[in-house]
Amino acid sequence: MSEKEFKLEDAFDKLNIIIEELEKPDISLENSFSLYQEGMKLLKASNDSIDKVEKDLIILSENGETDEL
Repeated sequence: MSEKEFKLEDAFDKLNIIIEELEKPDISLENSFSLYQEGMKLLKASNDSIDKVEKDLIILSENGETDEL
């Protein structure tokens, strides 16, 4: 998933699906590990996206531009 294609809302939806799958009692160890890895990648991408937005807001705040938002 490239940065341009990454949407935070989509990542949250996919994480919810992963959690539902992991909560199923009949999930195999291999499948649960695969889902866990995918979930961790989504979490990292989500955190990176949120960090970028926070940094942009700090820059805007320092420039006095947040009053227009």
